[in-house]
Amino acid sequence: MTESVLLFLCIAAFFAGFVDAIVGGGGLIQTPMGLILLPNFPVATIIGTLKIPSFSGTFFAAFQYLKKMEMNWKLLISMMLLAVPSAFLGSTLLIYVSNDFMKPLLLVVLSLLFIYTYVKKSFGQQADKSHSASQQIFYAVLISFFIGFYDGFIGPGTGSFLVLAFVTILGFDFLQASANAKMVNLATNFGSICLFMSKGKIIWLIAIPMAVCNALGGFIGAKLAIKKGNTFIRIFFLIVVLGTLIRFAFDVFSKK
Repeated sequence: MTESVLLFLCIAAFFAGFVDAIVGGGGLIQTPMGLILLPNFPVATIIGTLKIPSFSGTFFAAFQYLKKMEMNWKLLISMMLLAVPSAFLGSTLLIYVSNDFMKPLLLVVLSLLFIYTYVKKSFGQQADKSHSASQQIFYAVLISFFIGFYDGFIGPGTGSFLVLAFVTILGFDFLQASANAKMVNLATNFGSICLFMSKGKIIWLIAIPMAVCNALGGFIGAKLAIKKGNTFIRIFFLIVVLGTLIRFAFDVFSKK
């Protein structure tokens, strides 16, 4: 691997951290770049390596949100504790099974999501307090299990799916959803990292410089999201969902 390859990976990591801090989806930038620039490494090794910068960027973004936002710790701790083993399970399955069969389904789901978010201008602009505490915990458990597993098994777009779940199911506004999603995403990344480390699938000479750049992007992105608020995050959310759609469409149709 040349120094120029590492430089491009670090640039990708910075922008991935920036986007991910605002509304998730940084993997749409970082993962394709890793697969393109590191063609001689196994896919599982590339994905495992990229989990380190993802965790780093999410950590520093979460720290910025924690300083400014009020968190529901009872809810978050429940979600994070379940997200770790769920992501570990998903990453374990990834080593043995192809995840391509899920992408056509995700393409349909994301298309409907993009249309709904674009048409419904009020979506995610205000918090909905209609859920009881027990209902929130129940929904939170389901979100943590399914999205945690998704992050370990597929990966790209996890942050966006978490934001979506917090808005549509738990009734958060976009800013609250982004803040809380970061904490759960930390847990899913940690679960995957545990699996990839145990299998020796992380290239630390690549992961560490990328982690520094991703953290810087996450720091800046979180500050911007807090400053700009819900309308800005909604627009960014639409852009990232569209990017995810294009990515999955390419994966689905290029193989035919």
